[in-house]
Amino acid sequence: MWVESRAKELGFDLCGVVSAGKFPELEHTQEWLARGFAGEMKYLSDPRRRSSQGAFPDIRSVIVCALNYNTGLPRSTDVTRLPDDSEPRGWISRYAWGDDYHEVMQEKLNELVVALRVRFHEPFEARVYTDTGPLHERIFAKYAGLGWLGKNTLLLNQRLGSWIFLGAILTTLDLAQTLEDGALPPPDLCGSCRRCIDACPTQAFVEPYVMDARRCISYLTIELRGAIPGELREPMGSHVFGCDICQDVCPWNRRAPATPKKEFRPRTFPAAVRTPLLEDTPGENIESLIQPETAESQEESFSLPRLEWLAAMDETEFRRICRGSAIKRTKWRGFVRNACIALGNSDLRRGTPSHERIRELLQDLSSSEDAVIAESALWALLRIQ
Repeated sequence: MWVESRAKELGFDLCGVVSAGKFPELEHTQEWLARGFAGEMKYLSDPRRRSSQGAFPDIRSVIVCALNYNTGLPRSTDVTRLPDDSEPRGWISRYAWGDDYHEVMQEKLNELVVALRVRFHEPFEARVYTDTGPLHERIFAKYAGLGWLGKNTLLLNQRLGSWIFLGAILTTLDLAQTLEDGALPPPDLCGSCRRCIDACPTQAFVEPYVMDARRCISYLTIELRGAIPGELREPMGSHVFGCDICQDVCPWNRRAPATPKKEFRPRTFPAAVRTPLLEDTPGENIESLIQPETAESQEESFSLPRLEWLAAMDETEFRRICRGSAIKRTKWRGFVRNACIALGNSDLRRGTPSHERIRELLQDLSSSEDAVIAESALWALLRIQ
């Protein structure tokens, strides 16, 4: 089909088309909301999410596209610190390692809209969404033939697993569907597997295919604006932005190919070198205090980042580092809060230079004017004393 072929030419890994209609999963949304599972995510109660026409009443077709963002780097279930590294390290969800997927996907989707206007000469409307509007892309993706909804509530594809970004074009064009009329969507191949459910440290899955988002580490580290509930702090482990555990343990992700796209590789930054001030060290030769850095400390990274680096960021530095990154959604306050909780969960060895520096950093943060940061830092400080 032309649409799918053109999408592949533009760099998408998957593409499917589905006509607007009634999808059973949309009818279950109200029950899920009524159970309080959305937490503070009030936008999920938008009534436009209840039908395929909600976001765009004149919609006739939905084009769903997917991009693979998997890399060959270690998984969250493999490591939380580098070999021979005494620095405690955190976990940033794989999808946020590189450039903001919203921007990458929208640019490609808009290119596809341009191609549609060249191909189809009759007037039509089209709207582009990438996790940016009142619709459930993964449900459209299922009925467009891209995969099935797994027990971890994510879309799973036999070839790519769940390491995929989804975007959609809603249009008034009447396009041919990927699945012929009467054809069923891809079958559920989760079988009797419960690895995602059993591996979740906060027990966010109340039953297969149903998540209580209030207990999900991704929700806690990104969507929740206040303090992390006390009983969920220790299970959060080293996570500072999002969580990949239910994907990392999924058998369908075991052989998922790595993407060649540079946009989704981990961002790296030059290591911040503190230049001592003369008044800090009277009588000392300043140049003698600046030690050459080892090759291992030449840069910081969003893959296994040093928690001390994250917790020490001020708001200006956070905005600079996270410009054009999905991480900016958690905001500076949430990011530092999360880094403090992760430091409190680290197995930081007492008596090491790292322990002393981090203890002093947490002491400073415990005096922050921001009550959430101050309380989180104090909690962490009491755990590493």
